[in-house]
Amino acid sequence: MSMTDPIADMLTRIRNGQQAGHPTVTMPRSNIKVAIAAVLKNEGFIEGYVENADAVQGRLKVFLKYDNGSRGSIRGIERVSRPGRRAYVGKDELPRVRSGLGIAILTTSRGLLTDRQARQAGVGGEVLCHVW
Repeated sequence: MSMTDPIADMLTRIRNGQQAGHPTVTMPRSNIKVAIAAVLKNEGFIEGYVENADAVQGRLKVFLKYDNGSRGSIRGIERVSRPGRRAYVGKDELPRVRSGLGIAILTTSRGLLTDRQARQAGVGGEVLCHVW
């Protein structure tokens, strides 16, 4: 079975892992997933991540974060741009997620940025996902 949307798979693994209360989730590694994990860590949504270069592709292990031990710090995480329906925004139409409480992760000419960083940099791009 080939995977058409590895990013959606990553988000689903994080969502499911958190709902099940797992401390970590693992997935096949890719540069974009590592970049997304880095943004999630910088924004305080996950504890961290490690890359295991065991296989050809390697694995990415994400350490989930919970507040008061029970509730996941990611309330919601959803894919915006999909392979069948890409979502691009210009610098003037950058999304605000949950009135600024959440973040949008975009892929831009300057790499992976949050909506806030893209606004400061004055660039638009493809909206990968919303996290809140």
